Amino acid sequence: QVQPVESGGGLVQAGGSLRLSCAASGRTFNSYAVGWFRQAPGKERDLVAAISRRGGNTYYADSVKGRFIISRDNAKNTAYLQMNGLKPEDTAVYYCAAHVTFNYNRIYYQESDYDYWGQGTQVTVSS
Repeated sequence: QVQPVESGGGLVQAGGSLRLSCAASGRTFNSYAVGWFRQAPGKERDLVAAISRRGGNTYYADSVKGRFIISRDNAKNTAYLQMNGLKPEDTAVYYCAAHVTFNYNRIYYQESDYDYWGQGTQVTVSS
């Protein structure tokens, strides 16, 4: 099992950058695909970006494509979400989630695919 713990959220002005980290306990982090989700007030939780077990494949929602970068360092048991060009509409609680898989290259898109979730970190972008 892994327990994801997010950090790096905060308040930033529009156009600024933040880097979220997802540190996972356990020694088998490289057995998990990772997804970053976000939930704005009154809205559903949506997938923002996802990365395969070894990091070879990534996915981005259209709303963040070209601005956000997902990556992982399995030696450090950590995944990252670099967020550039932040907009007020990026304001949300951001969650890291992990899914155990034997598939090195697959991306997972649904909330229900993910087995383990962090507690979330707030990102607020002011205009």
